Amino acid sequence: MDERDTVAILDHVLAPAADDDEDPSSVTCAQTEEESARALKPPFSCLKPVTVEPVIFLSTFSIALQGPLFTQYLWDRISEDVGYNGSKSSECNTSQPVDPLQREVETLTAHWNLYINLAGLSLGLLVVPFLGSWSDKAGRRPLLIIPNLGLALETVVYLVVMYTRLPVGYFLLGRMLSGISGDFNCILASSFAYIADISDRRSRTLRVAILEACLGLSGMLASIIGGQWKRTQGYINPCWLVLATRLASALYSYLFVCESVRIDPSVRLFSTHHHKALWKLFSTGGSQSTGSFHKYKLWLYTLCFFLVVGVHTGCRDLYVLFVLSSPLCWGPELIGYGSAALHLCYLSSLLGLKVMTRCLADSWVALVGLLSNIAGLLVFSAANTTALMFTGYGLLLFFVTTTPVIRSKLSKLVDPTEQGGLFASIACVESLCSMVGYSVFNSLYPATLHFMKGFPFLLGAIILLLPSGIIWTLWCLDGRHERQLDTKRENED
Repeated sequence: MDERDTVAILDHVLAPAADDDEDPSSVTCAQTEEESARALKPPFSCLKPVTVEPVIFLSTFSIALQGPLFTQYLWDRISEDVGYNGSKSSECNTSQPVDPLQREVETLTAHWNLYINLAGLSLGLLVVPFLGSWSDKAGRRPLLIIPNLGLALETVVYLVVMYTRLPVGYFLLGRMLSGISGDFNCILASSFAYIADISDRRSRTLRVAILEACLGLSGMLASIIGGQWKRTQGYINPCWLVLATRLASALYSYLFVCESVRIDPSVRLFSTHHHKALWKLFSTGGSQSTGSFHKYKLWLYTLCFFLVVGVHTGCRDLYVLFVLSSPLCWGPELIGYGSAALHLCYLSSLLGLKVMTRCLADSWVALVGLLSNIAGLLVFSAANTTALMFTGYGLLLFFVTTTPVIRSKLSKLVDPTEQGGLFASIACVESLCSMVGYSVFNSLYPATLHFMKGFPFLLGAIILLLPSGIIWTLWCLDGRHERQLDTKRENED
């Protein structure tokens, strides 16, 4: 979609209806719509192909910068509390048994990661459906601003804990503040819904993939900067940059992002209508439903999304925890490079998706991404050297092609007036699968340390076989359904 397409679509949404007759009621209506349109425009309207991409870039940058630093901070604080001196050089790359204190630090760090993430995700699971469906009538911009401010408050709490050396349990308060404001999942949901509002069916998969690539580019930069910065200056200064980027994301949304839906002043935030709309969407298959098969496709693609994102989020924290201890024992610099390699896969996936969609169906592009993901996780499960870890990162070359294809397929199954409800549902599913992923993988990791340290990665690879089978089956059924329709049309002719 070029600049003219975006301008035309947004003008269609924002422009007041003009009428040539001078009927008083028409004039009043036009004046009301004109005032509403002015209210929708930001102070510095900037109608370009670039819309919500900077919001995603800045928000993801802050998440990717804070995540590894937070896990390492938990490791260091818990090491001090249990009396572990943190010296890894004598234990790495040797056949000596692992220090019991190190195993205790690993277990406690995994558990605190679980508790703190669940505090935010459980609240987000309650809040996101309200906010997502509410944005269909109240607009997308509030859902780009409010969660960023909540994330900024989370960072303020984290800084207070680090400065004053409060117990790590106080991190729960920061995550709860972020969760009650929608958390990062709400930003993702509103951004993808925004793109669905302003894109057509033909360009939607690529536009969604561009957003996914923004996730990767910002994450790669944050990982490189965070690892080097933590090694030289510790944790505090990088956290100030996290706070600045979250405030900058909220400010950009307020100043430059135009509204993509018409605002209904009578809409209420706390209403059962939002949940009823979501129930209707999934119980009937939406306004475009052509029967039970359409509804089942909506359910099955949602299940695929749940499994894929659940594995992604469940393994994300374990990548850092896995390499902190023996036999790898990475320092901040290597952790930064590893995280950058992981996020670089977002860019390679975008390029791969752009090339593969020219010669392959979307379903096959998703299958290539799943195969890439499975191969990388299998290598991680057996990695005991730095070379093997980076080989695993290399095999994840196209692992991000799956989620934009699934998002695009779900978006194409529903009516344009149901996009907000759909992406609110996806955000709700994303919160739920993140919560389940964190719970399962962070609980499984310490429980399986004694017989296979990389077992959670092996389990993740096995789980991904299920969405692979579902997507392949649906592709076969779609092909058969199209052939039946073609035969029916030929008989009618």
